[in-house]
Amino acid sequence: MTNVPPKEGPKVKKRLASKSLVIVNTGDGKGKSSSAFGVVVRAVAREWPVGVVQFLKSGKWQVGEEKVCRDILGVDWWAIGDGFTWDSKDINEDQAIAVSAWDQVKKIIAEDKYRLVVLDEITYPINWGWIDLDEVVSVINARPIKTNVVLTGRDAPQALIELADTVTEMRKIKHAFDNGTVAKKGIDY
Repeated sequence: MTNVPPKEGPKVKKRLASKSLVIVNTGDGKGKSSSAFGVVVRAVAREWPVGVVQFLKSGKWQVGEEKVCRDILGVDWWAIGDGFTWDSKDINEDQAIAVSAWDQVKKIIAEDKYRLVVLDEITYPINWGWIDLDEVVSVINARPIKTNVVLTGRDAPQALIELADTVTEMRKIKHAFDNGTVAKKGIDY
């Protein structure tokens, strides 16, 4: 490792302007959704209309980012999930709820209202076969030209990685949950 600051920037073949981007935050580490909500704040600061659809968290969770984004920033927010599958009382109902969330995504992308759409934790229902990956790719590819999309969740399928302009993998080094610490309000939700 060197302690000398770089004197030249990265080599770029050609600088391109893009009308919109697709971003994927994946991996087993913490910060996938938090990073997406940082993008939400940036978008709102630029006066973009923003929509967020959560695939696992439900409105019952009362997550901090939803409260701030709805009440202060004016973000349209759909917490359509039903929680963790290991807590499920009816996995078929969970699947139906995920399909309903995906139907909502198709509507909000098609209406061409939002400059940013966040699909929080969408990789899980895709990987479980509840939402068709090819359809997700098709809908995102056919999005309106100025609609940026951020997708989050572990184990992003290769097709989403290939579709994305930017992919970041959050890697867990250590997590409090592994030692039995429960999720903490204000930190984890």
